[in-house]
Amino acid sequence: MPPVEETSHTARIALAALLATTACQRASTARREPVRVAAAADLALAFADIARVFEARTGERVVFSFGSTGLLSRQIREGAPFDVFAAANVSFVDDVVRAGACDRSTVAPYALGRIAVWTRRGRPAPATLADLADPRFRQIAIANPAHAPYGQAARAALERNHLWERVQPKLVFGDNVRQTHQLATTGNVDAAIVSLSLVIRDRENPWLLVDAAEHPPIEQALVACDRGPNGAGGRSFARFVNSDEGRTILRSYGFVRPGEPVGADR
Repeated sequence: MPPVEETSHTARIALAALLATTACQRASTARREPVRVAAAADLALAFADIARVFEARTGERVVFSFGSTGLLSRQIREGAPFDVFAAANVSFVDDVVRAGACDRSTVAPYALGRIAVWTRRGRPAPATLADLADPRFRQIAIANPAHAPYGQAARAALERNHLWERVQPKLVFGDNVRQTHQLATTGNVDAAIVSLSLVIRDRENPWLLVDAAEHPPIEQALVACDRGPNGAGGRSFARFVNSDEGRTILRSYGFVRPGEPVGADR
C-alpha cells in the first residue's frame, strides 16, 4: 500500500489535470463562433424555444436571421455565411443545394405549415375565409407571394375560394409572414393571413384556422450549409430540431408532419 503522502499527491495531480481540461473545454466553447441560422419568419417563436433547450444541452450559442424564405435563399446562394437554412418551402432548400451552398445529405423535412386569419380583439372576426370580402375588412395583409411561401399559400386559398380578385384591392403585402402579423397587431390593417405558428398561443385575439385542403401543402425543410462559422454546431442544431425534444416544441406551435393532427384543428 503506497504511503498516504504519495496517494494524496497523486490525487492532487489528477484533480489539477481534470480542472485544467474542464477549463480548456469551457474556454474552447466560449471562443467558438455561434451557430448562425437563416430561418423562415414563421419559425421565430418556435425556434427561440428550441434554441434555449439546445443551448442548455450543448453550450453552443445560436444566432438567428429570420426573414422571407425566398430572400434568405438568395442571400445564401450569393455567399451569406450561415450554418443552417430552415425554409418554409422545401423548393428553396433545393435551390441552395443546387447552388453548392449547402449539403444535400443533410436535407431534412421538419414540418407542414398551416395558415390562419388573425384579427385584433374588438374588431369583427371572420367566421369563414369568404368573410374577408365583406366591406368591414378594408385592408388585409398577406406576406408577399413573390418570395414568401405563406403569402403563396394565402393567395392560393383566396383563389380557391374565388376571393382573390374581390380582395386584391384591399391587400397590403408584408416582406415576410412575421411582418404581416405585425401590420395587423399594430392596427394598420383589419386582418392578416399569417402562419398558425405565430398565433396558435394567442388567447386574447381571435383567429381562424384555414383548412389545409384550401392551399397546396407548405412543406418545410432545413439543411446544413457550408459557408457559416460553425459547421459542426450547425449540423448538431439541425439534428436537434428533428429530435424528440425539438419535435415536441414544433408541435406546440402547430408544426406537424404529414398525417399528424394539429391541436388547433377545431
